[in-house]
Amino acid sequence: MNFFDIAAILVTLTALFGYVNHRLLRLPSSIGILALALGSSLLLEGVNAVSPGWHLREHVAAFLAQIDFTTALLHGMLCFLLFAGALHVDLESLRDNRWTIVLLATVGTLISTLVVGLLGYALFAWLGLEVPLLVCLVLGALISPTDPIAVIGMLKYLHAPRDVEVQIAGESLFNDGVGVVVFFAFLSLAGLSGETGPAHVTLQLGSLAFFFLWQVGGGVLLGLLFGWLAYVGLKGIDYHPLELLITLAMVMAMYSLSFAIEVSGPIAVVVAGIFIGSYGRRFAMSENSAEHIDAVWSMLDEILNSTLFLLLGLEVLTMRWTAPIFWAGVLAIPVVLLARGISVGLPIALLQLGRKFHRGIVPILTWGGLRGGLSVAMVLSLPNFSSRDLLVSCTYLVMLFSILVQGMTMKRLLIFYGVGQSPILK
Repeated sequence: MNFFDIAAILVTLTALFGYVNHRLLRLPSSIGILALALGSSLLLEGVNAVSPGWHLREHVAAFLAQIDFTTALLHGMLCFLLFAGALHVDLESLRDNRWTIVLLATVGTLISTLVVGLLGYALFAWLGLEVPLLVCLVLGALISPTDPIAVIGMLKYLHAPRDVEVQIAGESLFNDGVGVVVFFAFLSLAGLSGETGPAHVTLQLGSLAFFFLWQVGGGVLLGLLFGWLAYVGLKGIDYHPLELLITLAMVMAMYSLSFAIEVSGPIAVVVAGIFIGSYGRRFAMSENSAEHIDAVWSMLDEILNSTLFLLLGLEVLTMRWTAPIFWAGVLAIPVVLLARGISVGLPIALLQLGRKFHRGIVPILTWGGLRGGLSVAMVLSLPNFSSRDLLVSCTYLVMLFSILVQGMTMKRLLIFYGVGQSPILK
């Protein structure tokens, strides 16, 4: 089966599930498609158990095996989804909440990584599963960043104050880049990087600091450079097909170059997206061009986002489950939520010395920190080793709970704290 056949099947299934969700379930698009794909997978498992001679599960698993989920997301879809999300971030609101976003995206991500790693190490030992501490820290690094794709999809349906939306979206756009850097660092320290990430990181503090600064700082500079080059190109013309092509070329070239020079591609794309969405939209685009570019990027975002959540729902068919691994994944959910609460609560407590936050901001940020395709892509990129199935199970179940439970109840939480109102629930 060639690439076009695979893409045709995925897009057709996405359209079918999207139609069923729109007509019957009326859930947010991403959540509805994920729920339907997961339900279809479980139904297929049931049919396969009743009629094993049909080999349905094996056929679907063989089809999914042709799709390299990690490459498709980390080296393809992610750059477009991040740019589409960053394109609509208001720079003024981002600047007003800059310290909250910076602390949550950096210190908060590191705190969550350590808490998940240490508690996960204790949890696995209690369950009789021998997992090295560094491997537990790898799990902490890949599960700690909130997923910008899931978060921004959720925010489209929330009626929260502008600063709360900016804090949630801003953190998710930046902490994924930080999380990927931390993930690769611990992956290398655990001796699991292989060809997946850099192999030159050591336990020395200087090496870790240089690696982190090079990845993050280099990503910021790369994003500013390509954002400025695209800005110059956009300012010199007023022809929206070519302007759209410039933005596409900028994203693809910049993201590709980031892997070659080993800087954070996600951070570069987010910085460039904010730059173009603010200065480019204001000073380099006509109103007509901005409308056309927004429309195309929104459409691209919707298609890729929906297809991604379809894949997430189908991925359950590729996993190998045992009772200990399943229960470890279930118990990982409260561990991750506790770590999220600590990683949000400590920075907010520090920031409250100089500014005032909405009531319930810590529970809101804790519950609104959704995990999604990024964490799944990172865990699936791990090489085969003794604890891989355990880490995959924990990540997948945390992701499902995050999107299907947290994402579906977030509106009620906002209403409970009096900072949002839903036209559906009021």
